[in-house]
Amino acid sequence: MEALNLHSLLDVVGELFADEISIAVTNTKEYIYYRPSKRIDLKIRKGDSVREGTIAYKALKEEQKVSEFINRDVFGVPYHGMAVPFHQDGVLQGCVMAIYPAYTEGKSVVTLKTQDGWVPVPFSEVKYIEVKDRKTIVVADRVSGTHRNSLQHLEYVLPHDLFVRCHRSFIVNVNHITAIYPDTHSTFLLSMDNGANIPVSQSYSSYFRKLLGF
Repeated sequence: MEALNLHSLLDVVGELFADEISIAVTNTKEYIYYRPSKRIDLKIRKGDSVREGTIAYKALKEEQKVSEFINRDVFGVPYHGMAVPFHQDGVLQGCVMAIYPAYTEGKSVVTLKTQDGWVPVPFSEVKYIEVKDRKTIVVADRVSGTHRNSLQHLEYVLPHDLFVRCHRSFIVNVNHITAIYPDTHSTFLLSMDNGANIPVSQSYSSYFRKLLGF
């Protein structure tokens, strides 16, 4: 079989995620490939410069993976994205991006199921989210309940400036952390303002420390 060229290979990859995810590739200065999805289109064109404030710009500048929410000020459309830089012979060549629609646009609450019905809870009041006995449990200021979506889904849609994944079973709201302690079993232990102790596992410790700056 003849080798696929880069453009053809990226088209194949893009087709796998055509409904949800847009794919983009840059060199160190401009976009060299873009394939929009059905759900989100940033109107990028081949040859467009990489603009300051985008995940591509941040990944190239920091030379490391970037994953975050970008507001509508940059492209006119809010989006979640991940950009991964690539190198050749140790020299930065560009980055590859996956661009997701911003499902949180227009939402500011998590709706919990309780014994009596459903309760919309503002993001700011959610302390942490836990998976236990195959259920997604949301603990908030005034109420606790279950959510129909998985922890992985909530990690994606919740605002990244408030919520951080710290363990395979936990997402925490950083504004409700009162202290962080070393722990022999899970690298760190988070003391929450409701008295709960939440573990930070080894696999999330570096990411967690970077986001919180310690």
